[in-house]
Amino acid sequence: MNRKTEQEQNARFVQHPPLGRRRLRNAQLAGLATLAAAGVLLAIAVIAPAQAQEAAPGADASPLHLTGNLGVVSQYVFRGTTQTNRKPALQGGFDLTHDNGLYAGLWMSNVSWISDTNSAASASLEADLYAGWKPALTDWLNADVGVLHYAYPGSYPAGMTKPDTNEIYAGLDAKWIAFKYSYSTGNTFGNAGTSGSSYADLSVNHELFAGINGIAHIGRQRYTGPNASALSYTDWKLGLTRDFYGYLLGLAYTDTNAADAGYTIRGKNIGRSQVVLSLNKTF
Repeated sequence: MNRKTEQEQNARFVQHPPLGRRRLRNAQLAGLATLAAAGVLLAIAVIAPAQAQEAAPGADASPLHLTGNLGVVSQYVFRGTTQTNRKPALQGGFDLTHDNGLYAGLWMSNVSWISDTNSAASASLEADLYAGWKPALTDWLNADVGVLHYAYPGSYPAGMTKPDTNEIYAGLDAKWIAFKYSYSTGNTFGNAGTSGSSYADLSVNHELFAGINGIAHIGRQRYTGPNASALSYTDWKLGLTRDFYGYLLGLAYTDTNAADAGYTIRGKNIGRSQVVLSLNKTF
């Protein structure tokens, strides 16, 4: 629970008319996360009844768990760059997990960066569909492998590279420290010719005192392609969270070294320092 660019003409999109073969390949990749999520859900559906039959008589605990989440943020910041032009966002989704570590989910948020970059485009929603497996390796170490599809439904002018993106990822979670590596399998967030771009994320989340958790993060977004030097950057974050009767209140400061040449939209670098206030509820 992730990119963007505006060169002199269009900050986030490198405008290359897609070839028919590239369109076919991207269409195939666009279904990757959907198929993976469907496969995970099918596996859960098959495994769950079998395990339920093996459970002790009278046991009512299900190996399947469905949770939802809803939140509001003062602005949506992804990998250090603002997605809503420093305006608030409403976010939410749900997760279906199984005791064997399989999971699938959907998460959504409003965004504005697409229309901010190109006024001829109309897409104000990000919908992330993901599926994976998170097995416990030891009593303190978990692995995580999966696939994630970022979808931006809307209308786009001819010749514009659509921002829909597919990533596969792998990570390790050792209680309060986690590392995750994501690899893009096609055009990355509207930048043509960027297959093989990646994001490495190292995060720390640990209680400081009186129920207040401290968060520290550093990430590296590496792009491939002709504009790699202008698009690649490092981001970092420091934050605090506190649970109040099931509501998680957060405050975070983020910043990047994203180049003006790659990330200026409407005269502002979207990767400059940001302050984010958030309130989330899981149910």
